[in-house]
Amino acid sequence: QNPEDLIGACLYFASEESDFTTGQTLIVDGGSTMW
Repeated sequence: QNPEDLIGACLYFASEESDFTTGQTLIVDGGSTMW
């Protein structure tokens, strides 16, 4: 997996856009959990 895949998620949770996001699990795995 590529560490750069986490950049978008990190920026989202560090921004004000995520102020109302609570109790969520964000899976960033490049789609490996898709069937």
